[in-house]
This record gives sequence, C-alpha cells and structure tokens, in this order.
Amino acid sequence: MDIGVRLLFQIVLELTPVIAALIQKRNEERPTLAKYLASQEIKEFLQSVSSASHSISHSGKLEQEKIQQQQLAFDFQKTQLKIATQQQETALKLPEVQKIFENWPLRLLPSQILESHTKTQRTPLKIFLAPPKIKFDKFDNRGEDISDIEFMLAEGLREFINQHYSLHNPIRPTEFLAGAWDSKRFHSESSIKALFGMLKTEPILILESECDENYLNFRIGYWGIGQDNYFYKTISRLPYKEIVYESARSRALEWKTIRDELIALGENLEEINNLGGDNVINLAILEKAEKWKAKGIDISKLSLQYEVNRQDIEKLCQVLITCHILCAGWVADAYHLIHNDVPPRLPELLPSFMTNLDTKSLQAIATGYKQLYQTLEVKQHHWIPNLALELARTLLHLSNDIWAKEQVDYSVNTWLQLRQVSQQQGSHPLQAMQSAVKIEDEEYIEKLKEYFTAVGDSHSMTYAEELLNAIANHKDQRQQESAYLSHTFTGHSDKITSVAICADGNTLVSGCADKTIKIWNLSTGKVIRTLTGNIGEISSVAISPDGNFLVVGSCEHPRNNVKVWHLATGKLLHTLLGHQKPVNCVVISPDGQILASASNKIKIWNLHTGDTPAGSPPRGERISTLWHSSAVYAAAISPDGTILASGSNDHKIRLWNPITGEPLRTLSGHSGEVKAIAISPNGEFLISGSADKTIKIWHLDTSHVVYTLSGHSDEVKSVVVSPDGQTLFSASADKTIKIWSFETGELLQTLTGHSAAVNSVAISPDDRFIVSGSSDKTIKIWQRTD
Repeated sequence: MDIGVRLLFQIVLELTPVIAALIQKRNEERPTLAKYLASQEIKEFLQSVSSASHSISHSGKLEQEKIQQQQLAFDFQKTQLKIATQQQETALKLPEVQKIFENWPLRLLPSQILESHTKTQRTPLKIFLAPPKIKFDKFDNRGEDISDIEFMLAEGLREFINQHYSLHNPIRPTEFLAGAWDSKRFHSESSIKALFGMLKTEPILILESECDENYLNFRIGYWGIGQDNYFYKTISRLPYKEIVYESARSRALEWKTIRDELIALGENLEEINNLGGDNVINLAILEKAEKWKAKGIDISKLSLQYEVNRQDIEKLCQVLITCHILCAGWVADAYHLIHNDVPPRLPELLPSFMTNLDTKSLQAIATGYKQLYQTLEVKQHHWIPNLALELARTLLHLSNDIWAKEQVDYSVNTWLQLRQVSQQQGSHPLQAMQSAVKIEDEEYIEKLKEYFTAVGDSHSMTYAEELLNAIANHKDQRQQESAYLSHTFTGHSDKITSVAICADGNTLVSGCADKTIKIWNLSTGKVIRTLTGNIGEISSVAISPDGNFLVVGSCEHPRNNVKVWHLATGKLLHTLLGHQKPVNCVVISPDGQILASASNKIKIWNLHTGDTPAGSPPRGERISTLWHSSAVYAAAISPDGTILASGSNDHKIRLWNPITGEPLRTLSGHSGEVKAIAISPNGEFLISGSADKTIKIWHLDTSHVVYTLSGHSDEVKSVVVSPDGQTLFSASADKTIKIWSFETGELLQTLTGHSAAVNSVAISPDDRFIVSGSSDKTIKIWQRTD
C-alpha cells in the first residue's frame, strides 16, 4: 500500500509544475472584461485543465474579488467550450478510417467518443485504462490463466469511480471507459498522439502500464479542454515481480507455521508436504536465501524464481488497483476543483486506503495536496483556508497528526492574509482573527473548533469559542436590523395575485382574483382608485419606470388580454389582444419602452404606440412573438433590455432577444415548474423560484448556477432583488416571505403573518418597505429597520 502513496507523491511532483505553467499561460491569454468591476483572473486546470468558478462572495473587498474571479472564469469557460465544439465538429468530418489503421489504440471510433456527451452541465473527465501484459513462466507452465489481470484492474477502478466520481454524479462526473483500449495494438506515445489529434476537445486521462522486464512502467497521458498539447510521462517504475514474489514468500512463511504445528501434533512430514503445494518449493527457496544472506551473500544478485499462484496475482492486482485509484482520484480532483469549483474528494477517502504509513508517506500525502492548492494561490487565494482545513481534518484519521497541524496553520495564515490582518508576534493566530471575523465565517470556525477538540488543544478551542461568540453577536445585531409588520391592507374579496410599487414610493397597485385592481396610498393604506370593467381575474400587474403606465394581465378565459391604463387618471389606453390562453404575467422593460405578456407564448409590445382607428378601442403595437411549448408563469427583462428571461411549467428557463424574438439559451436545473423570475439590478445574475421549493441564482452570461437556496417548504411564487442588489426577497405558498443575503445566500429573516400562500412580493425604491400579497385576501406592509 505504501507503493501507492509513493506513486501518488510522484504524480503530484511531476504534474504540479505543468499545472502552474498552464495556469500562468491561460491567465496571460484571458482578455480583460470592461463590464466587470476589475480585472481579476482565475485558476485553470491543474496540470492541464480549463477554468471556471462559481462561488459568490462574502462581503467587502475579498468577496468582491471572488465575484470578479467567478465572472471572468465563466466568460473564459464559455469561450473554451465554443472552441471545443467547433474543433469537435471538424474532427467528426475528417476521414476517420485513415486515422485508425496504424496508431489508433481504441476499440471505439472517435465519433463514438465525441458524440457520447451526457446532458449534464459539467463536462466529464474521460478515463481510459491501458493495462499491462504480464507473464510468469512457471505460472503459465502450470496451465493457469492470468489474462484476467486487466479484468480485475478494471473492476477495482470501476467500483471506485462509480462510488465517488460517477458519470451520473452532478458534482464530479467522470466517465470510465473500461475495455476500450486495444492492448494488442498498443503503440505507446504514438497512440497518445493519435488520440490527442482526434479527441483534443475532450478532457482525457490515460492510465497506462507497460511491462519492462521485472518492472511495470506506469505512465500518465492527460489533456484538458483547449489544451495546446498533451502531457505524457512515465511516473513510476513498479517492481511487479518483487511484489508477486513477496506475496509468494509470505504464503510460504504462513505455510511454515501451519507445517510446524502439524509436526508438533505428530503428523508425517511427507504427508504434510503433499498438502503444501507450491508453498513447499517457495519455503525451500526462502530458507536457502536466508541462509545465504546470513553468510554475507548478496542474494539480490541471484535470480530466485518463486512459484506464483492466483493469490499472488491478486495481491499484485490490489497494488495496481490502489495505484490507479490514487492517480485517477487525484487527477479527477484536480480537474473538477479547477473546472467545476468543487473541493477534492480523495483526501476524505485516504484513511480507507492508507494504514500503518510511515512518516515519509504521510508527508507525501500532505505535501502533494498542499502543492496542488498552492497552484491556486495567486488568483484563487480565497479557496485555500477551507481546502487546507478539510485536508487537515482528513489527516487526523492517520496515526501522526504533525501534517494535519501543518495544514491548519496553512489554512489560518491564509485566512489572515485574505482579510489583511497582521498577527502580532507571540500572539495566537485565532486571536488575530477577532478583528475580521464575519457571520459568513461561522462554518469555517466551527470546523476549526472541531479540529482543536479532536487534537485536545484546549487553548485554541477557547479562542474558537470566542470567535463563535463574536459571530453570534453579529447575528444578533443583524436580527435587530430586520423587518417588522407595519400595516395590513384589506378590501379585496379574493386572493391577491400580484402587487407592484410605483417609482414614487407612495403608490401601491394590487391585482386580485376578484377581478379588480386597487391603487393604494402606501403610507396611509387608503384606496385611491379601484379599476374594474370586463377585465377578468387578474394574474399580474406592472408599473412603468416613469410611473405613467399600469399594465394588467388577465388569466380568465375568454378575457385573455392585456390592458394598459394611465396610472394617475385611471384611463384605459390600450387593450392588447392575441393571447388564446390565460395571461400569467406581464413585465415592463427597465427603460419603459416595451412590455411582455406571457401565456403559452410571449408577446412583446411597444408600450407607447397605438393604432386608434375610429370606433375601435386603442391597441398597442406588437413587436414580436416568442413561442413556448408550455405555459409561461414568469418573465423578467434585463436592465439593458437585451435579454428576456421566461420560466415555464416544463421546469426550464429560456433566454430571448426581446426585440428580434431570437432564442438565446435554455437553463435547466429546476425539478419543478418555474414560478418566479427576477434579474439583479446590475444585470449579471438571474434569480428563479420554482415549485420544487428552491431558489436558484444563475450567472446570466454563462448560465451557471451560483447558488441554490433551500428554505421554503412549498413552491416559491415570487422573487425580487433590492435596488442596491444586496438583498433577495422570496414569497412562497408556505405562507412566508424570506429575506436572503444576495452576496452569500444566507437566510437573514423569515417573515410570518399571512394565513395562506404569499403570491407576490415587491420592494419600495428606497428599500424601506416590503409589500406582500396573499391568498388570505390581505396585503401586508413590512418596514425595514436597517
């Protein structure tokens, strides 16, 4: 097992410089994006991978840097994937037959591999196994078959990958293509080159073993998305014959113990030896070797041939399986850490592989992962504290905790550097953390406390407790800066479906299933005006940014229409016809030029123009129609008016160009109907609420899910972001409104008071009031105290 650890260490030593060089190369190539707050760059793959990042920040300078890194990573990742797709299409058009003959080592055609993409959002790492061909003369002469080494090796590696890095795992998808390597047509580096020429668009790891007299040359071939060349190198030479012979010697010694016990019982030696099989021969060789060694003879110069059986081959296979597992796990960790922003998995699993390790082996594990993390330091420094602490917690399972302590020191010191906190000479590092600790650090501090508890460091535990107390005080302070129920408006006779606040901050509009729209004075709660008149059940209301127009959608057949009113006078301006099914939502663009109405299709209208022939009611001018195949429940338009997002009952979110009607992208991730959509004030993030009870925050440019917020116990019906972009509000059928930190995803407060589903929530322009409309027929006004 120690061989496996040494191999892992060698892998890390060989690959880490390559990773650092690739990170530097791609950082130099990545363009500066003016629309982002600053030019921050991000990590790439270790050893040869692409980049991506998805962690939204804490608060302050450090957190802002995280968002910047994330945004640049997403943009670069999107570009790389587009390039990879183009290369893939080109490769598939090449005459494949000519590529296969001489050096193609696989039983699969390039098209079969290139077209095997799963529908997961993350590109899986593909792993190929090029197994060794091993022969033992004496073993073979006995007529037994050891050709199933490849089978045993593949089964062991498959079991590990399926359990921890499965292709169907949405976090670390890895595809193990066992049996694809045609060992009889193995051509070493020429095969790697042929593979790279056709499959350079796919991230691929090749684990290759080649027999070389008494050794196995263990090699790695690797390349990632967008990589200019492949990495291919012999990592280690495994003394496979020595491993097998050591197993044979161990069997012989075990047999000797049994033989001596039988002799002591008076059994006949000849009969006993007849039962010993090849152990008798191996014991005789072993005893001669020990005798010669005692006489000073260098037995390493002798060609001692032990008898080998299946048990010895299985021992070799276990060593090979461990080596392949460690290598596959480390490279998969590296790939998914950089490409998909997920923490390594292998450190958690090491205790199950490593027992009775010496100090050098422990140091190899700790140093290997530390080197891996250090490749991230320049551009992804904020990752280090949690990654190093997790590694320390893993190393605690081992017999010597010196390397765990080193990782904790590395973690804490990096945390202090990130917060720009200097530690006074002689002071405890956790004491220095007091001045900069935040609520968002609670999980990290809890893990630190658990570590110090495990090692019995009571002094550090005390400091950790003090940090947790400081966090509790911050929470109390935040709780005081909360929202409370100020007023309850009554007057509707059915469920309130939609509420909207005018830009003046004084006027509130509510739409109701009782077929009325009420216009309220937000401060006094008095009804200014009630709009009625053949409008049907109201599904949605929206107010133009300038406060002049009120748009109302009807969801009652056959009145599937949209009406535009002058808000101040209550005069009907336009009746927009064309929907054949219930209009579920209406939304006005931030510049006030267009409005969108959605049923099973979305119609885009010019809000201001109208055709007014004599004797006909005014009609708005339709710009385009966006065709959905299912009911649309929510929509939002980006601040610059270039993107319209719509959510429907097929669980998907679609992005469109609202002017041309061109479909842009489809976002998949919810497992229920998408009921609510909002876009952040800076236009960078999309927020969706679903019947699956979750809220997802997506990066709008890259369609990547940044956060999934769980907390509601029923479907999410409405979401809105505060004008400053710091706070997210959600309303749910669970009768609550929840307030979240948009930067961290932390749940700040839950507002209760409604006795039925909360269907709509709005925030005042000055961020002082939250308004909620409910199926309990009331509107509640919540005042914020922060």
